[in-house]
Amino acid sequence: MSFEDNLDRMVQRHSELGDLLAREGERDVQEFARLSKEYSDLVPVVARITEWRTMRDQLDAVIAMMADNSDPEMKSLAEEEFHDLKARLTTLDREVKVALLPKDEADEKSAILEVRAGTGGDEAALFAAELFRMYQRYAELHGWKFELLDVADTGLGGVKEASASINGRGVFARLKFESGVHRVQRVPETESSGRIHTSAATVAVLPEAEEVDIHIEEKDLRIDVFRSSGPGGQSVNTTDSAVRITHLPTGIVVQQQDEKSQHKNKAKALKILRARIYDAERQRQDDARAKSRKSQVGSGDRSERIRTYNFPQGRVTDHRINLTLYKIDRVLAGEALDELVEALISEDEAARLGDLA
Repeated sequence: MSFEDNLDRMVQRHSELGDLLAREGERDVQEFARLSKEYSDLVPVVARITEWRTMRDQLDAVIAMMADNSDPEMKSLAEEEFHDLKARLTTLDREVKVALLPKDEADEKSAILEVRAGTGGDEAALFAAELFRMYQRYAELHGWKFELLDVADTGLGGVKEASASINGRGVFARLKFESGVHRVQRVPETESSGRIHTSAATVAVLPEAEEVDIHIEEKDLRIDVFRSSGPGGQSVNTTDSAVRITHLPTGIVVQQQDEKSQHKNKAKALKILRARIYDAERQRQDDARAKSRKSQVGSGDRSERIRTYNFPQGRVTDHRINLTLYKIDRVLAGEALDELVEALISEDEAARLGDLA
């Protein structure tokens, strides 16, 4: 199918959906919601296609005027307009092609964020806590809801691991490239010799799965309850409110103890479990697709080192796209994180456009 055929197909589908949604009569609620979403997703795409085609026709008209030597003044004006139209058309051309790329069905979803301290002891735990706060501030700047699910702190300002639910439209699309190993290089406050230490933390961003995405059978679960414990193992609860759920078919285990209510801990644990099962299936499909792809931004491997935060030099370097920002404080404050996110999204789009070529 040619490029023009693809554009015609999208415009035609937009028109068909408009007709379907305008019809009277009873409709299945879920089907109506699905069609409405598909239609709303196509509205900006069709607007871009219409603008691109209009501008292309204008460019053809301007080129014809430039070829006419009978009116020098008109020819000069046409030449000026040609450069403006050409630049805008180049931008629109990319936007339209990106719109034609296959969509990741999880992009519009909310996300589950998990941060774990890696190598580096207390320093790694402190860094993990900083990363967790960075994403919390980033979520606040975007108007997303950040809900703490679980945190295992060290009692010294660090965290062994922490998880949160980040709710909002398109959260996963913006955060999915954050998964991987984040490395920090700095002099710890306890280091008297001024020697730089290297520590690491692992970040996982999972698309939040609904029950319609992943249905979990009760018979496939083993649920254990026990007493919650705080730093150092001391009991923080006198009732068996903590919950550990094991998904027997996959072996995935989720433990939740942040709430005092066993019911709330179970609900949170099931939310995380559903996301992990959904993510595991996505990873399996992505691995199969990646074999036929020429390039991709990172491998999606949780063990891949993706970024280094160097405090002595005040820089943050993303190794997948060789981008360095000398604004570490603003990145960790969530303010400049978008510069990395946008660059990663653009690189991924460029790679996928290259695959289509």
